[in-house]
Amino acid sequence: MTSFSLRRDLLSRPILSWARKAMPAMSDTEREALEAGDVWWDADLFTGSPDWDKLLAYPQATLTPEEHAFLNGPVDELCAMLDDWKINWEWRDLPPEVWDFIKTKRFFGMIIPKEYGGLGFSPYAHSEVVRKISSRSATAAVTVMVPNSLGPGELLMRFGTKQQQDRWLPRLADGRDIPCFGLTSPEAGSDAASMIDTGIICKGQFEGREVIGLRLNWHKRYITLGPVATLLGLAFKAYDPDRLIGNKEDLGITVALIPTDMPGVEIGRRHLPAMQVFQNGPNKGHDVFIPMDYIIGGEARIGQGWKMLMTALAAGRGISLPSLSAAGAAFAARTTGAYARIRQQFNIPIARFEGIEEPLARIVGTAYMIDAARRLTCSALNQGHHPAVISGIMKLHATERMRTAVDDAMDIHAGKAVIDGPQNYLGHLYRAIPVAITVEGANILTRNLIVFGQGAIRAHPYMLEELNAIGDPDKARGLDAFDKVFWKHAGHAVKNLFTAWGRTWSRGAFAPAPDAGVATRYYRKLSRYSVAFALCSDMALLTLGGALKRKEMLSARFGDILSELYLLSAVLKRWQDEGRQEADFAAVQWCMSNGARIIDQRFCEILANLPNRFVAAMLKFIVQPFGARVLGPSDDIVHRCAQIALEPGAARDRLTSGLAQVDDDFGVARLERAFVLVTGVEDVERKMKAARVRNWREAVKAGVITAAEGDRMQVADDAVAKVIAVDDFAPEALSPIYRKREQRFPQEVSPTRAAS
Repeated sequence: MTSFSLRRDLLSRPILSWARKAMPAMSDTEREALEAGDVWWDADLFTGSPDWDKLLAYPQATLTPEEHAFLNGPVDELCAMLDDWKINWEWRDLPPEVWDFIKTKRFFGMIIPKEYGGLGFSPYAHSEVVRKISSRSATAAVTVMVPNSLGPGELLMRFGTKQQQDRWLPRLADGRDIPCFGLTSPEAGSDAASMIDTGIICKGQFEGREVIGLRLNWHKRYITLGPVATLLGLAFKAYDPDRLIGNKEDLGITVALIPTDMPGVEIGRRHLPAMQVFQNGPNKGHDVFIPMDYIIGGEARIGQGWKMLMTALAAGRGISLPSLSAAGAAFAARTTGAYARIRQQFNIPIARFEGIEEPLARIVGTAYMIDAARRLTCSALNQGHHPAVISGIMKLHATERMRTAVDDAMDIHAGKAVIDGPQNYLGHLYRAIPVAITVEGANILTRNLIVFGQGAIRAHPYMLEELNAIGDPDKARGLDAFDKVFWKHAGHAVKNLFTAWGRTWSRGAFAPAPDAGVATRYYRKLSRYSVAFALCSDMALLTLGGALKRKEMLSARFGDILSELYLLSAVLKRWQDEGRQEADFAAVQWCMSNGARIIDQRFCEILANLPNRFVAAMLKFIVQPFGARVLGPSDDIVHRCAQIALEPGAARDRLTSGLAQVDDDFGVARLERAFVLVTGVEDVERKMKAARVRNWREAVKAGVITAAEGDRMQVADDAVAKVIAVDDFAPEALSPIYRKREQRFPQEVSPTRAAS
């Protein structure tokens, strides 16, 4: 008997027996969710020793000349056609000419290969298109992004038969068919696997002949593009009570394509989600019979729907909403910086108040971080990866941080952003945020259950292998596999324990880091946090086992640390990729300081709440002996970070690149013109300040400034006045009550109102 067999029989066997009792059985849907997609940089972070050279060597996400031309051509044309006020408050929809343009220019076919008539764009190009449109109209952005995300097109490309691809993809690419996807139902929201929509396998008539197919009954809601869709992707549970195709009755979640003009389909009614007017609504089906070849992938794919959906979501969730969020944060930075620079109170620009600088720096740092993470994630997708855990991180944190950035922007703009009308450029974005927070996995669910819940298994170097060994029905094979992987895991954990201790007590002085100039210290800090995270994760899994799944607050805190490590890695990668721009370094400093504060606080909360107090005390001594001591960005960092949005130049343009720029006479264009004019008369203002003259007219009279300089001040003042003006309306323009009153009592209408 070898030493390995002795170890297996005397040590591994009882440990495996304990593990089988401690770990709950994994459901089919849990296993399919874990097997969907793959891992990428998140796996490096989980090892405790991320390879920074590998991170920096990842190729940047770039556009082809054709993709550039599309962004600068059809996308700009589309943005110029969009009037968000009329879309939201007058038309309650995109106008017909915009729908036609979107179809004609194949916006719905960005991800569909050219061989099927699509544009065949990369994930990064898809992201850039959504980002630019989002900065002009959330309704238009959602309309464009949904067919290119989780829906019939993506599922057909991945899982459809050749016949299905040939039939449907060309029609989706050129807009002859508008797709939607029905997953959520009244009974199943975040827990989509609990749906009660059914497909019963039976014989029925289809196109004049009897075939084996499915009789479908469903009720879905919250379905984007549903009211106008001609092709519905539908998730349901398939059953075969008569055993027509096999020996099982319950076949599992299945996905099929349903033309919406089929008998029994009820579709067309609309929801109004948070006053957003993108097409969204419920649909139902009553005894809708479809042949087996309407199942995506054909009969062979029956019961594989959940894995198909999770695989598609692993990519789509990392593109659409993060792109919209990156646009929202960058838009908030550009507009708020400009507004704070031109708006004066107490005879000085409000940007000079530290109370304004603090939220403005937060907006700038957030915009820098979200877009850095978006680009890094697109790099993975461009390389063919489908990182499920990272996609969850991106959806959660991009939308949450956009919410913070837009809230800050609203606070700084104050009344300007509160009063709605054509000149309000923030209100529509503010109202759209709850939708982004809720869809594609509600953020509460994602934070508490998914990021660490899946990451601890999927991205961990050994955990998935251990779980597979624990669940292996062949006990002998499972023991052999467990013996091999468990002791590798144990050695890894012991190594991380001593590494974490050394890095903590040396404050990361000897932690691995690339030669990154002034940013080198931040790599060392992340190396320190990464190994502490890996160690604490292992100890939590060891002491809690399957119970960790139910400790949602602990899981959420671990997920926050993993997320922060990924986002901060992206910040450092962006700064390196852009050539270590000195003018941008304040944003990097803000992100790293704020992220370190969050990580430090989460470690403190984990150690305070870990049920096994002996293990908690040991970990505290190793990874956080003096408690949470990181305070976040200093006042100096805040001041310098805020300046990026306040001064015209390359740094501001890099921060907000890729946003739509339309030269009209509405809110954003007025603001940009005023910003240029106001910053252009700084030299004149300096002369007036030196002479202690506040009014430019008095300065002209006193000879402090020339008449020409006075004219420049007049033009700047007029431009500012147009920006700070807010909209107002005649009562009858807002309420039918007043219109009815005028019709009944025209003599009571004032001459002024009648003229208006």
